[in-house]
Amino acid sequence: MNLVEARNLPRHVGIIMDGNGRWAELRGEPREAGHKAGSAAVRRIVRVCRRLGVEALTLYAFSEQNWARPRNEVDALMGLLREFLMSERCEILENDIRLVAIGDISRLPEPVRDVLDPLRKASATNRQMTLALALSYGAREEIAAAARELAMEAVAGRLDPEAIDGALLAARLPSLSVGEPDLIIRTGGEQRLSNFLLYGAAYAELSFTERLWPDFTEDDLFDAIAAYQQRVRAAGPADEAEGGGADEAEGGGADEAEGGGADAPARASGALGAGRPWRAREVASHNGSRTGV
Repeated sequence: MNLVEARNLPRHVGIIMDGNGRWAELRGEPREAGHKAGSAAVRRIVRVCRRLGVEALTLYAFSEQNWARPRNEVDALMGLLREFLMSERCEILENDIRLVAIGDISRLPEPVRDVLDPLRKASATNRQMTLALALSYGAREEIAAAARELAMEAVAGRLDPEAIDGALLAARLPSLSVGEPDLIIRTGGEQRLSNFLLYGAAYAELSFTERLWPDFTEDDLFDAIAAYQQRVRAAGPADEAEGGGADEAEGGGADEAEGGGADAPARASGALGAGRPWRAREVASHNGSRTGV
């Protein structure tokens, strides 16, 4: 029925946006057409997440491995990214959304950085929702970079190697600056993480759908969130302790306690009211902002 409980939302949602190329091929169109249709899906889902009250949304927009794709496809993706950042700038700022980027941003072409960097800076103090774009991103590469950083500090005598633990490593991972993901969704039919948020995904709920990303709708998002809520409600402390020991029972610490409790209030000031379950189409049509994000 596409109903979700507004008091039991995932605080941080990550999405692996897969299927753009196959979407285009099924229609006899170039892959670039699929990426363009995928951009429209990004706009659609960002708007719904903001209206619903999701605090953070991380989108796997371009992986470190994507640089190996044909040059014309990479160029098209970079052009669409630049177009998205330019067209959404006003809505992002006027709706109090903070834009961050994770990954090796230095590899992005200058025309993209020329619009990305100013928008990151201009939105840095926004608090309604955080939109994190994973660009030239790979989780293994991110973990390796953090490990190198810690190793260099230890060699320089600024850090005791015995002090290095999971918390210290996590603090060096940009992908965790918005907290661990509570729910990771992958479209396109594949059932793997593909080097996305590997460290933070340790206790995330996973949702896989056959839907290709350009066809992903508000209803599909609500299906994933509704399934997440059922899993969270079914897993009490005893269930979690049986599954993974004390560490799993602790989950994500304070972040998980804030995100999953059935009695937790709707957090974002512009979010929909938490008094009753909401349908996807109600959220999609809710006039929660001046400009429609």
